[in-house]
Order: sequence, then structure tokens, then C-alpha cells
Amino acid sequence: MGIFAVVAIAFWAMLPAYIPNNAAVLFGGGPPIDGGRTWNGKRLLGDGKTWRGTAAGTAIGILVALLLNAIRPSLNHQLDFMLPAFPLTVGFTLAFGAMLGDILASFIKRRSGRERGAAFPFLDQLDFVVVALLLTFLVTPGWFRQTFTLPIIVTVLILTPLLHITTNVIAYLLGLKNEPY
Repeated sequence: MGIFAVVAIAFWAMLPAYIPNNAAVLFGGGPPIDGGRTWNGKRLLGDGKTWRGTAAGTAIGILVALLLNAIRPSLNHQLDFMLPAFPLTVGFTLAFGAMLGDILASFIKRRSGRERGAAFPFLDQLDFVVVALLLTFLVTPGWFRQTFTLPIIVTVLILTPLLHITTNVIAYLLGLKNEPY
């Protein structure tokens, strides 16, 4: 399989996990998940992790998986390789796993004394990927092994930080984020 195919499959397979955090920024707001609670004088998560954002991000990630399933047949006829289909459980685990990874990263950031939006290299870029992949593996190990081969996983781990930086710069330029990291 050529490099174009590996990158295309990696990007395709991760789209239901890549989109939710962006959707949560756009559709979030409302009561924070932690309800303002603190632990050792520090917020558990912060105001940026809301029930509405988590629900919206998860729902939109699932919708992305369903839309990809709808366009997949026409794309597969035009490519020399096959893009994976997303069972509903996979759409959920990738989307919710991405949201959960971001929530766990927020918890770690608060414990380390970082404020909302503060940079935490590597954690910021890979938190959602690691949890989305882990949850998907735990729930659908067969689909995971068939889709996320070693070259695909390596590509995801290289591609994701590049995409993360790019989307953060775009969000900053649109006024949705305070810093373009």
C-alpha cells in the first residue's frame, strides 16, 4: 500500500474522532461537567468542559461516521484501496472517546496548575486520539485490528499533531480560541 493510501485511510478512520472537539467548541457552553467543583483548591475540569459540548461533539462525531459510510461506496470505486466503513458502535467509541480524552486531559492540566487553554505539549495533541483508539479497541477489537494496522497508527500519531496545530490556528483566527498553539 502506498503512502497516499496509508494517509488517506488514517485520516478517514480518524475523522469521527477529529471532528468532535471542534464541534464541542462551536456548540458547547452551558453548565460545566464539574459543576464548579474543586479538588485541592483547583477546578476539576473547568468551564470549557460542558455537558452540551460533550453531547454535541459526540453526536456530530457519530453523524460524521454515518456520512462517511454514505459516501464511502462512491469513493471506493475510484480508489485503488478500500476505506473502512464505520459500524455505529465505532462511530460512538471514536467520537465519545475523543471527548473523554479531552476531558481527561483537562483534569490532568488542572492538577498540573495549568489554566483553561494553557498549552501542554503532546497531551494537547494526542489526548483525544489515545482515548478514542483505546475505547474503540476495547469495544470493537476486530474492527480496530482490521483498520488500525501499525502503519495507520504511526501515520495517525504523526498526522494528528499537524492537524491539531492547523485547526488551532484557524480557530484562533476565527476568534474561537485565545492562543494559536
